[in-house]
Amino acid sequence: MRNIFLALCLSLSALFTLPAMAEPLETSMVSVNINEASAAEMAEVLQGVGESKAQAIVDYREENGTFGAVEDLTQVKGIGPSTLKNNEARIALE
Repeated sequence: MRNIFLALCLSLSALFTLPAMAEPLETSMVSVNINEASAAEMAEVLQGVGESKAQAIVDYREENGTFGAVEDLTQVKGIGPSTLKNNEARIALE
C-alpha cells in the first residue's frame, strides 16, 4: 500500500512539474525592434552582436532610414547571413 501511495505522489509531482519546466522555453525568447532599439538593447538581446555591431546597426539606420525587412540587416557591415539566421526570432521591425 505504501508503494502505491509513493508511486501516486511521484506521478502527481511529475504531472505538475512538466508544465513549469516547459514555460521558460516559451517565454524566454525576447525580441528587439531594430528600427527603434538602442545599441545597448540590441547587444543585450541579439546573439553574436556586441556593442560595436549593434552601434553599426544604429548608424546604418540613422544614415539610411528604417529597415523594411529583416534581411536588410545584412547590409550592415559585420552582420552576415549566419548572424541573421541565429537571430531571426529575436528581430522585430515594429
